[in-house]
Amino acid sequence: MKAFTRAGASKAAITEVPTLCPYCGVGCALSYGADANGVIQYAEGRDGASNARRLCVKGRYGFDYAAHPQRLTRPLIRRDPAYPKGPLSTFSRADSSGPRKPGGIVDYAEVMPHFREASWEEALDRVADGLGRIRSRHGADALAGFGSAKGSNEEAYLFQKFIRSVLGTNNVDHCTRLCHASSVYALIEGIGSGAVTNVVRDIENAEVAVIAGCNPTANHPVAASFMKQAAAAGTELLAVNVRRPGIAPYCRQYCQIRPGSDVAFYNAVMRVIIHEGLHDRDFIKRRTEGFEALAAAVESYTPETASEMTGVPAEEIIAFARRLGQARSAMFFWGMGISQHVFGTDNARCLIALALLTGNIGRPGTGLHPLRGQNNVQGASDAGLIPMYYPGYQSVADPDVQARFEALWGASLPANPGLTTAEITHAALDGDIRGLYCMGENPFLSDPDINRVREALASLDFLVVQDLFITETAEFADVILPASAFMEKRGSFTNTDRRVQIGRPVREPPGEARQDWHILRDLAQRLGHDWDYADEAAIFDELVQAAPLYANLSHARLGMAGRWYPCPGPESEGERVLFGDTFPIGRGRFVPAQLGEAPDLPDADYPFVLNTGRQLEHWHTGVMTRRSRALDAIAPEARVEVHPDDASRLGIHDGAWTRLASRRGEVSVQARITRDVAVGTLFLPMHFREAAANLLTTPELDPYGKIPEFKICAVRLAPELPPSAPSPPAEASRAVD
Repeated sequence: MKAFTRAGASKAAITEVPTLCPYCGVGCALSYGADANGVIQYAEGRDGASNARRLCVKGRYGFDYAAHPQRLTRPLIRRDPAYPKGPLSTFSRADSSGPRKPGGIVDYAEVMPHFREASWEEALDRVADGLGRIRSRHGADALAGFGSAKGSNEEAYLFQKFIRSVLGTNNVDHCTRLCHASSVYALIEGIGSGAVTNVVRDIENAEVAVIAGCNPTANHPVAASFMKQAAAAGTELLAVNVRRPGIAPYCRQYCQIRPGSDVAFYNAVMRVIIHEGLHDRDFIKRRTEGFEALAAAVESYTPETASEMTGVPAEEIIAFARRLGQARSAMFFWGMGISQHVFGTDNARCLIALALLTGNIGRPGTGLHPLRGQNNVQGASDAGLIPMYYPGYQSVADPDVQARFEALWGASLPANPGLTTAEITHAALDGDIRGLYCMGENPFLSDPDINRVREALASLDFLVVQDLFITETAEFADVILPASAFMEKRGSFTNTDRRVQIGRPVREPPGEARQDWHILRDLAQRLGHDWDYADEAAIFDELVQAAPLYANLSHARLGMAGRWYPCPGPESEGERVLFGDTFPIGRGRFVPAQLGEAPDLPDADYPFVLNTGRQLEHWHTGVMTRRSRALDAIAPEARVEVHPDDASRLGIHDGAWTRLASRRGEVSVQARITRDVAVGTLFLPMHFREAAANLLTTPELDPYGKIPEFKICAVRLAPELPPSAPSPPAEASRAVD
């Protein structure tokens, strides 16, 4: 079925372009049908390796954001750099005589008077001068860059190369720091590779699949369809989560654990498996190390003890362990309910240990699969858009690696690992980071503790934002550069399965908007570096040279269908299943974990635990989906999910306005009464600026992956009496002169 955006479009007048979906990490292959003016009329699924013609609501209907009237078409420069920086548009609307009206997206009428249009020459000169002046006065490490997981591999590679070789700092990161950084850390530590070991669709070969801390029906709907299909064919799904996921009805067992009790649950499962002799002794002996330490570490987690910690009955823990331990093959899928914690690395260590303990890596129907959230978060990490690794996860602290990249790039490179996303915010507050280049990211809404992020962005001497729209972050910018949307660029993208595919342009960028890699090339040339790439394929060839894990790939070889990496030879389709004989570090490592304590726990003043995350119709900070007519119409506003017992006690009915407050801020939001959340817990989606979830969350970090705590936040909830209007974030909204 095709989704038309306007009536009367003739099929004969439509050109179909085979490309990819711009949203989640599943990487669905699709075709856009566009008219002669480049207006996309419909999307339909192609027979891709990851989707078999299937699309979710975002892929099928969420393409019209690229043609939204708010698209940036010319560079913008702040009129008065001395004017106090901060959000220029209000965050919510209210009519004292009627219902509230959500603020939705940035109000350009309020923002544009503070900027003026400029030529590309003036804008790029201003950026080069602003960044160069900070480097000259304060050193290269006073600069930082936020790259994007929404862009191509080529753009990610060039961005990190620009920050490192042109600006001279390793302070470069992207949104993996906010989703799966802890998973990547634990995977590299445990098996030597941060990517998935098997593809989603291999679940059809699994006897059991553990679905931990994720809600694939909302976050990865096409992947979830294969999970449901496998369940119908006999694969037994075992789900563990604090909030009931949509896939629960398809599961043999769903265990609803208390927030933050993951380690206790999985340690108890491992203890049962070991005590009942269900572990794979041969696999452990041949391919692992550290088993004795793990066995000792889990010994105190009896099912009865873990039941008190998790709220899951002991007999359910035992049943879960027995089914997993008896399975001939098992896959492990997990999401941000595992990773987005101050103990996220420990959570992932437990799942890795379970796979090693049961011998479930290296065969069809087995493996470890952290479901990646954005369309190219895997590729952006592979391409080096992280502060401690060059492309291919090669350490910046290794002198031999540094020397190889200096030879490849023809530039001196810094030896010290850089700062992560949250650390860059902290450093800006301390005055150590003075300039920031932000390409395709919106940290004002995506990062925890918005008031703190606001102070950090406002304190910068110079901020350049390269994006499609004036985002909340761009309201702080000194220069805004108009970039290209997904359907306006050609480049490679790597999905959650490690499959590298080509996205193709459907339309031209509007007005004077430019390709992102063109902008990076021109800036590098202005700062004295002779960058002269012929096209995207040439950039990809350099990435392959820099990152051996992409060996034997090229734009021409990727063709229409793409290939998995690692790819053993030029004619190979690539490897679906990894590590059949050995791991990159030789033997897999058991890394024991102990139950930790969240930093922001409930008390008498803040008695609820707030969980934040995604919902089906929207994505990230809503920059794209809230400018899609269909998606915004389906889900136009935020709702906080409340258990019926809590709602009854507080006198809150479905749809009622409530006040939700943490120790850092408060928002006004309507209630949704549902049993998907447990008593004493709440859920708030992260996509809505007028009910900004990250105004409430804490900036505390996991010590290993440096990922913030998004899943446990102490809050209070109360009915809000009319006619009071929802207040904007504290210190984050003011009237325009």
